[in-house]
Amino acid sequence: MARILAIDFGTKRTGLAVTDEMQIIASGLTTVETKLLLQFLKEYTAKETVELFLVGEPKQMDNTPSESETHILPFITKLEKAFPKIPIKRVDERFTSKMAFQTMIDSGLKKNQRKNKALIDEISATLILQSYLYSK
Repeated sequence: MARILAIDFGTKRTGLAVTDEMQIIASGLTTVETKLLLQFLKEYTAKETVELFLVGEPKQMDNTPSESETHILPFITKLEKAFPKIPIKRVDERFTSKMAFQTMIDSGLKKNQRKNKALIDEISATLILQSYLYSK
């Protein structure tokens, strides 16, 4: 089997998470500067087989798209062009940043460590991926 890669897209940084080859465990991969994201994904997919990209879909409480969706849609177009053979699915990402922050508290990270926004993005991507795996 191949891996599933989750993307928590941000205008400055993007958190990434990936499954193991059996698609059982979701693990944080890294956080990448968004301007370097496509290049990172090209290098990653040259080394690892990825069968699906999951892209977080930010929504308001009333289920309408959040304003950050206007930044995500152009990225998805670029992603489709760069990787025409890898399908893309969207996953509701409401509350993932809050859950990521709570995960950091629960795991005993000190206040200084919890200010690491890159880590929050990576954990958020992991939560997006984990929710997808649970729904399968």
